[in-house]
Amino acid sequence: MTAASLPVVKLRVPTEEDAFAWHRAFDDTEVMEFHGGRSAEVSVYEELTARQRRHDAERGFCLWTLLDESGEVCGFTGAQPWPHEAFGPVGEIEIGWRLARPYWGRGYATSAARTALDRLRAAGVPSVVAMVDSRNERSIAVTRRLGMELAETYAVPELDRKGLCFRLALR
Repeated sequence: MTAASLPVVKLRVPTEEDAFAWHRAFDDTEVMEFHGGRSAEVSVYEELTARQRRHDAERGFCLWTLLDESGEVCGFTGAQPWPHEAFGPVGEIEIGWRLARPYWGRGYATSAARTALDRLRAAGVPSVVAMVDSRNERSIAVTRRLGMELAETYAVPELDRKGLCFRLALR
């Protein structure tokens, strides 16, 4: 997909209402396959959207709500500090994306992630990582379209799987 053929997306700082929109968008076992396999409670998204509002206020970036051409919430993309202390790229900024199932395979993740990268550069972030489940071929393909390179492989604690760490310098 060329940049010209990617869908037009908008990113916004998550609102309180977006917690419910994210819950609806991600209440799908396919969407959650690489994120615990099941839907989270609304309270998880209420905490997550509140944390993202704080990140944006403090850092100038967050996991932004992703809107399609008509203004419908289709997921999120953006970046936050790597949230785990026990494994992975501790201390790094992780870019990520999660989309509702109807938006898969249509260029939304790539378009949104490219927009997020532009915002991260503007915020002065020097580099990002993307941690991807080694079985998640769709997200691995997005990292490649973004120009990210595989840097490390991690064993994911308490799960019998590998996490792939992709890197991209932004400066």
